[in-house]
Amino acid sequence: MAIEQLLSQEHPCGTLQLFKITNPHGAAVTLCNIGAGIVSIEVPDASGRPTDVVLGYKRIEDYFGDGPCMGKTPGRFANRIANARFTLNGVEYKLNANIGGVHHLHGGANGFANKRWYGRIADEKVVFTLVSPDGDEGYPGTLTATVAYAWNDQNELSVELSACTDADTVINLTNHAYFNLNGENSGSILDHTLQLFASHWLPASDELITTGEIAPVAGTPMDFTTAKPLGQDIRADFAALKNGKGYDSCWVADNRQLGALKSMAVLHSPQSGITLEVVSTQPAMQIYTGNWLSGSPESKSGRCYNDYDGVAIECQAYPDAPNKPAFPSPVLRQGQQYAHTILFRFSTSD
Repeated sequence: MAIEQLLSQEHPCGTLQLFKITNPHGAAVTLCNIGAGIVSIEVPDASGRPTDVVLGYKRIEDYFGDGPCMGKTPGRFANRIANARFTLNGVEYKLNANIGGVHHLHGGANGFANKRWYGRIADEKVVFTLVSPDGDEGYPGTLTATVAYAWNDQNELSVELSACTDADTVINLTNHAYFNLNGENSGSILDHTLQLFASHWLPASDELITTGEIAPVAGTPMDFTTAKPLGQDIRADFAALKNGKGYDSCWVADNRQLGALKSMAVLHSPQSGITLEVVSTQPAMQIYTGNWLSGSPESKSGRCYNDYDGVAIECQAYPDAPNKPAFPSPVLRQGQQYAHTILFRFSTSD
């Protein structure tokens, strides 16, 4: 496995880093220290042509403060927290209300996705580390977070998410890559088929805040228990799809064994023949069909992306879990270790 640092450049916001991991077959992953994110994943299609299957920007600086959170690691708590507040150990914590001045999303305006992590090469991995001080965006405790990426001969990308804290806090880390298995410059992903190993989902309000209900998908457009095209039901007369302008909801993994690696999703492109299997220890996954990608910064291929040009499969904790006692607890206690894994496995079929 070849690992190289492509860039270490000083910027008014600090040092910017790019790393590339290439396996013996020439398939490669490029990573950035802004948000500890994925910039590109190049794998062969069914005809052997190298294909970059994740969306990304031409200019590295554009990863700062972007709306789509392109390829990055949101935190301290990914997804939404209602009313930008939660109570822990009897103390209420007020967070940055970066959604309409009301709710909290992806750790706030200056959350983990918009910070410079420190990147290094260690043990055939690229490892990014970030220290988030007590009070950062309103969260308690000084938290040290790590994201370690490893790429193997079988075109499998391992994302290891870990953290520790000096005081009780809440945490929810994931990866926010947008996939297009036809290539990042190929347009809509609505022809991709998706299967989810999830027979339940989490209904949400018109502001996309989970209600606390865990509902069966059967008989609704949220049913992906059998593979179907993403575009098949996306325009259905269904509240979640209308509120999100497409899919932007969370599904609960059928295998709820805490910490167990299990298959979460299978995404396939009939055009390229590329299949992505997503495996994780996380209990749930947010599926987001890039409903608001229009107006994002210039892409790697020199244009701006359009809505539905990529789909994010974000393995994570339940959204708004700090305010939903019936949901699995997202609390990380002092002295405990947070540790989750996401695997992105790429293969091809005729």
